[in-house]
Amino acid sequence: MEPEAAETSLGPLPPASEAKAPVRPARLFWELVHDLAVALLFFFFVVGFVAQPFRVQGSSMQPLLVDGERILVNKLAYRLHPIETGDVVVFWWPRDPAVSFIKRVVARPGDVVEIRRGTVYVNSRPVAEGYLLPQYQDEDDLPPREVPPGYYFVLGDHRNSSNDSRTWGDVPEKYIYGKAAFRFWPLGRWGRLQ
Repeated sequence: MEPEAAETSLGPLPPASEAKAPVRPARLFWELVHDLAVALLFFFFVVGFVAQPFRVQGSSMQPLLVDGERILVNKLAYRLHPIETGDVVVFWWPRDPAVSFIKRVVARPGDVVEIRRGTVYVNSRPVAEGYLLPQYQDEDDLPPREVPPGYYFVLGDHRNSSNDSRTWGDVPEKYIYGKAAFRFWPLGRWGRLQ
């Protein structure tokens, strides 16, 4: 006479002869490889199409961004919305597309931009630049010129320490690959940008 199976709150326990076989190391290895492959594919999808980490180099965007800080770039932003004046964008440098820069959009295609003694004018109106600190202002001049279709005029917030559209011209829209979205390092300054 066989003993009856014990009962639990989840139902009867299986007889001892039906206990699960031990998991083989080879199967564990392949499950681990599968999970890692899925995680890597997800990571590359996110970095390729959604967000990308970016290391700030230099002082051209002070006080907003400081040399060595790490931010996330929203690569999906400009697939959903147009680039706006005031956006802090990350783009490939027109003179060497292997290098990335980060600057603020000051004028859009069709705008007439001019700088008089450090004050930026777009379409003959002075731009309110509350993000500029007086010690980072310069006294440069730039004669009026129209931003061509498909291009953007960008400047650093630290005007007397920025290599930007005043020097090398406008940025093609196709070179702008994302919007600065979130600072994640250092932890003491983490938070949303703009």
